[in-house]
Amino acid sequence: MRNVLIASMLASTLTVSAQELKEISFTSSADQSEQPAMFYAPETDVAVPLVVALHTWSGNYKQGSHTAIEKMCVKNGWAYIHPDFRGPNKRPEATGSDLVVKDIVSAVEYAKETMRIDRSSIYLVGTSGGGYTALLMAGRHPEIWAGVSVWVPISDLKAWHAQGRYVGDLVKSCGGAPGDSDAVDKEYTLRSPLTYLKHAKGVTLHINAGINDGHTGSVPISHSLLAFNEVADPKDQLSEADIRFFVEHADVPPDLKADISDPSYGSREPLFRRKSGNTTVTIFKGGHELVAPAAVAWIEEIHNTK
Repeated sequence: MRNVLIASMLASTLTVSAQELKEISFTSSADQSEQPAMFYAPETDVAVPLVVALHTWSGNYKQGSHTAIEKMCVKNGWAYIHPDFRGPNKRPEATGSDLVVKDIVSAVEYAKETMRIDRSSIYLVGTSGGGYTALLMAGRHPEIWAGVSVWVPISDLKAWHAQGRYVGDLVKSCGGAPGDSDAVDKEYTLRSPLTYLKHAKGVTLHINAGINDGHTGSVPISHSLLAFNEVADPKDQLSEADIRFFVEHADVPPDLKADISDPSYGSREPLFRRKSGNTTVTIFKGGHELVAPAAVAWIEEIHNTK
């Protein structure tokens, strides 16, 4: 997870210069502390969309995992902010805490106060640990987002601990292992997106996972499929048996296979896709990674069809 791969980059040669993407600080409503972020504010007299990008599990606000998203914003003349939200997820102040949630809301407010933002066009994107936090924000503040693009996320911290992934970070963040005490168990629950996703049913949400993640990567795709189930209509939910097949065989169950065409994924072609209401889940040919052109294409499509 510390080295989340970018599957492919935009063909554009446009770069984000130091003059365009600036390091700033904003006041968090959580505790009135000054929190850092990278911010791009285009010169404009009209209200523009805002994209909020979230760093990975072990990253911080200077991480470059979403360069393609930055390029999209510069190309389109949109605002972009990449907050720190308390840095790597290995302490109680980070990892889905109330501080994190309020930091991200405050980052959005900073952008609104700094320039003219189209409040109906605020988008969120995150990969891996950033996907985890994006799911959390979709559930805790659904009123903010016009669209949320989520890649290879964690949705249940207790399950992830049981799967043996980043156990040390989880113990530091939640105060112990699941089962150690009621207080510790409560922390795992309060910091997990599954606890809040029922509130995200009105959010335009796209959850993506590579079929091999959990085998060659750090997050089993059950996290994405269970997140989808939490916001999907009952008739569209995946069965426990189907989810188990996805995870154990790194393949699509035979009765769910279908031809899907989506050129934005390139060689990471979609293998399975299901839509329910405003939520879509896509399982693609790949692992623990962001397919950057697909994320860009989805955000632009959502914006253009609003």
